[in-house]
Amino acid sequence: MSAHCISLGQPNKQLLTNQLQGIITALRRTLTNSFAIPALSLCLIISSANVYAGPKVLFKTTKGDFVVELESEKAPKTVENFLNYVNTNFYTGTIFHRVINGFMIQGGGFTKELQEKPTKPPIPSESQNGLKNSKYTIAMARTNNPDSATAQFFINVRDNAMLDYPSRDGFGYTVFGKVISGFETVENIKFAPTTVMNRMADVPSEPIVIQSATVQK
Repeated sequence: MSAHCISLGQPNKQLLTNQLQGIITALRRTLTNSFAIPALSLCLIISSANVYAGPKVLFKTTKGDFVVELESEKAPKTVENFLNYVNTNFYTGTIFHRVINGFMIQGGGFTKELQEKPTKPPIPSESQNGLKNSKYTIAMARTNNPDSATAQFFINVRDNAMLDYPSRDGFGYTVFGKVISGFETVENIKFAPTTVMNRMADVPSEPIVIQSATVQK
């Protein structure tokens, strides 16, 4: 854009003033057209970054690390329960005991010896919170009773719409967060060879151990 230089030393100041105002108006239009869309995009980026913000938990495993971000607003009871297990180091030493490539990876309940750890009482389902079992989301495992979730969780390794509320059983599975980093670790886990142990299917042949789970500050 070229610069506009105006001298106010001429006798017709009103004319010059009108010209100056015209130039200012033109500049405003140019600036508005140039920056309105980027500014709007920036606002959308900033607002979308806060849509799913919540506590973050770092998992360290024998296959690598990953971080999950929790949705405490839409799944408050589930997140509180999960963080209680995290903060008491419950998950340390547990394994991913059920790995099905093309479906999900499940862990947080058994030791390397496939001994199930004692848990706190189960929590009510929050599967009607609107969150979907899409790829890389984390959800609570349970029995046929929708209100039976305790410590075990699973990570979807594909979009599993059949697990969303109401699902075939009328309840579905509660999603309470998503993986935000360490996707390669999730991919490594899902490709692990599996076998049958202690009458349990889809158990990794080599234990995939959760070494720690800690809330990130």
